[in-house]
Amino acid sequence: MQALERKYPTKPMKQGQVERIEGEYIRHGTLCLIASFHVVSGLIITSRIGQTRTEKDFAEHIRCTVEVDPCASWVFVADQLNTHMSENLVRLVAELCNMMEELGAKGKTGILKTKTSRKKFLEDKSHRIRFVYTPRHCSWLNQVEIWFSILARRFLKRASFVSTEDLHEQLKKFIEYFNTVLAKPFKWTYTGRPLEAGVR
Repeated sequence: MQALERKYPTKPMKQGQVERIEGEYIRHGTLCLIASFHVVSGLIITSRIGQTRTEKDFAEHIRCTVEVDPCASWVFVADQLNTHMSENLVRLVAELCNMMEELGAKGKTGILKTKTSRKKFLEDKSHRIRFVYTPRHCSWLNQVEIWFSILARRFLKRASFVSTEDLHEQLKKFIEYFNTVLAKPFKWTYTGRPLEAGVR
């Protein structure tokens, strides 16, 4: 997310005139948000705001999420980004599930050898912590993506930030507000329309 400051203040709506938002802006840098959306409650249960979204950042976010209820079973839905099938993530799941098996070496042997072998390990239904991956080009199946679109429309679209620190603080406040006022499970109403022969 870019910390964009509007060059001039927004002109408020008045009779016969819509609100006017300044189109020019000053860039103050970017921040990355990693969030865990609880599909049953509709809450953002954990979030990580930082400068990067590396495999270490994602694994640390998963660790913090599991710490919310350390003895529970967890199923994480994620897309097929490489950071969601990383060596760090495999090592974390093995550690949190008290697995003593040899993981091998990345690019060489065992579970860590390839992205495919790491994915298979992370998807294992016998694990207390496991991942379910959405098909390629189907990120809309992941409900956190719906939440990110709410964030974009209700928070980022009309905002102005004087720094990345300002963006960080306002983002934390928005998440708190969302959880307090807006959070509810998403109800998908689209049932799909069967493809008909000859219809384009």
